Amino acid sequence: MKPRPHFRRLAVAVVVVASALAVPGLPAAASAATQAATHSLSSTAAGAASTACAISRPHSGTILYAGISGGLGRLTIENRPGQDGVVVLVRGRSKAIGVYVRARSRTTVGNVKDGTYTIYFTTGSRFSVCKGRFTRGATYWRFNDRLRFVTTPQGYTIWTVTLYAVSGGNAPATQINPSDFPAP
Repeated sequence: MKPRPHFRRLAVAVVVVASALAVPGLPAAASAATQAATHSLSSTAAGAASTACAISRPHSGTILYAGISGGLGRLTIENRPGQDGVVVLVRGRSKAIGVYVRARSRTTVGNVKDGTYTIYFTTGSRFSVCKGRFTRGATYWRFNDRLRFVTTPQGYTIWTVTLYAVSGGNAPATQINPSDFPAP
């Protein structure tokens, strides 16, 4: 059987999760500052910024886009050695969250609002922040199954996805056309 990308769901009481998954330095504040800095470039600085964008390599966990947030759900992303990745959550037809994950690292995204999301990801090298895409060796994927985040009085949903094949994995993914990828 062909190994598949993998995800699993945990429903955990809020008290246990708050103490067990306290991740120091979640990048929410830093990513807001990054987005503000990106959007405040003047037209004269934009030419210089586009050159810098082609060689940018954000830190793992950098939020590239946060259009729908404000929930308690969490998504943990594990990446494989060799290539950086970008994961984009889409709810309906709206991009919700985009996050950068460096090779050989793991990051947790918080503030995922309740709902059902399609998960897209791309891997490659030489990421362009301006284009929201890798400029070398990029492949684009969509998980076939959608992830549902739910908050109840007893707890909230935590999903873990891997961006690499896992023997016995339960999350088939389909390679997609680059134009179908919702770049953050």
